[in-house]
Amino acid sequence: MKLSAQEDLLARNYMQQGAYEKAAILYEGLVEKTPGNTSLVNSLVEAYQQLEQYDKAQEVLLKTLALSKSLAFLKVDLGYNYQLQSRDTEAQKLYTEILDQVRENPPLANMVGRSFKNYSLLDQAATAYTIAKEAGLNSIYLNVELARIYGEQGKIEQMFDAYINLILENDRYQSLAQRSFNDFITEDAENEANQIFRKLLLKRLQEDPNLLYNRLLSWLFIQQQEYNKAFIQEKAIARRNNNLNGVFTLAAVAVENEAYDLARSIYEYLVAQAPSDEMRLFAHQELLDLRILKNDTEDFKAIQTEFESLLNQFGKTTETLELQTKYAHFLAFNQDKKEEASAFLKETLDLKLNRFQEARVKMELADILVLEERFNAALIYYSQIQKNLKDNVLAQEARFKVAKTSYYKGDFEWAKTQLKVLKSSAEQLIANDAQDLYLLITDNTVDDSTQTALKTFARADLLLFQNKQDEALEVYNTLLAEHKDKAIEDETLLEQAKLFEIKGLYDLAAQNYRLILEKHGDDILADDAHYRLGNLYADQLQQPEKAKEQYESIIFNFADSIFYVDAQQKYRKLRGDAIN
Repeated sequence: MKLSAQEDLLARNYMQQGAYEKAAILYEGLVEKTPGNTSLVNSLVEAYQQLEQYDKAQEVLLKTLALSKSLAFLKVDLGYNYQLQSRDTEAQKLYTEILDQVRENPPLANMVGRSFKNYSLLDQAATAYTIAKEAGLNSIYLNVELARIYGEQGKIEQMFDAYINLILENDRYQSLAQRSFNDFITEDAENEANQIFRKLLLKRLQEDPNLLYNRLLSWLFIQQQEYNKAFIQEKAIARRNNNLNGVFTLAAVAVENEAYDLARSIYEYLVAQAPSDEMRLFAHQELLDLRILKNDTEDFKAIQTEFESLLNQFGKTTETLELQTKYAHFLAFNQDKKEEASAFLKETLDLKLNRFQEARVKMELADILVLEERFNAALIYYSQIQKNLKDNVLAQEARFKVAKTSYYKGDFEWAKTQLKVLKSSAEQLIANDAQDLYLLITDNTVDDSTQTALKTFARADLLLFQNKQDEALEVYNTLLAEHKDKAIEDETLLEQAKLFEIKGLYDLAAQNYRLILEKHGDDILADDAHYRLGNLYADQLQQPEKAKEQYESIIFNFADSIFYVDAQQKYRKLRGDAIN
């Protein structure tokens, strides 16, 4: 047995190397030992076909077919062997014969259908599976295979239909179906597949008010970024099953895609409809976040009043801890009421908090201390969190903030010590941020013993943390004037460009990105500049041809870039391709 396994492995290696004669000799011996092993028979037949020894392939197939009626599916292989010899009439006769046998014995469909698929005989494979379904064999396997075949054949409506039937049979297959839908559905509502899917779901809804169809319509509208239409579907679902989970998820999607007005409408709906205080409070908090995001200083007084009203309504307890930390953050970072925010959080620490809750409060307190540039006091809090929670994600976050605070105060060596540990963090976002900061420090301390440029750059970074954008821009201007053509230049241009974008100064941002590409086109930030410049041209400056050029540069020159996949999709969309 062990020797046979070794021979099989050696034969497969010969096949991969194109040494078909050597493979055939080995497989002949293996088939002689176990003549009913169809896997070995198929391998031997393939070797013969590669050698164009079709008579030998036919002989071994006929010999194996004679062993048992259960091996009837090998007629497909025999038929394909005829096709390779242009004996199409004989091949079709065999295919008809085996399909007739499937009608007599429907369980044969699995093996027969698989054999047809192996040779890309999709029509025959679909017929085999359909025969089995019509005979009452509604297995998951049959539905999945039929759906896949319809997709490969371009029979989009039948594919959608088959996958929907699959979900109706077992809803745990919805994610599998949606992954397959994504091969055809695009952001364009006018795309043919999108329209077919929408009409199919609406037709089914008219015949049967199943909530699945509402869920799939909502999913379709989200793909098309028609969040208002998705909201209509989610409300319909919520009315019938008293479950608001889909509405909450949609609200988060709307925020992520910057559809803030609709997100606001959704959270207002949730405030009115939420069945529990916990859900209602969450919706209130999200509404406040959206108002804060607008950065309308004239609304700040009203926002503070709303915070205080919610604290009075829901109480200052461990259950409202997130509300309390958000309120303190708002006071410190948006209203410059740092002392009031710190005093409020210290009162929160008097509650009976577990160590994770205490860490969250101390993290916010430490952030406020950094805001005040009381770096050493902040480091004490961050270190306490690390010590109390060890390897927890909060401890990793605190360690990164130790590194960032040390960087702000100019202690670059200690920052690097922390970042070395974090670069291998299991938390990918933290690991990526740590890697970026580590490279920034390393690249700008090697040739600058005084570290003047890096200290100035860190100062601008701190000003951004303090929400002092205009002051940060001034520092960037100073850096670019005093350290022209130095290592820090491309990082400065990039960060300044990001700030220009935030302030709506798109032409200035584009100018910076172009400068990075002109002067530092071979450096580490080049793909970042290409991608951001492409987005500017596509979304803000309305110059699609120039956007395509930037995305194309990433596709052809930066295959390992984190922006590669996104750039590829955006390029295809601008070119008018159907995006899979």
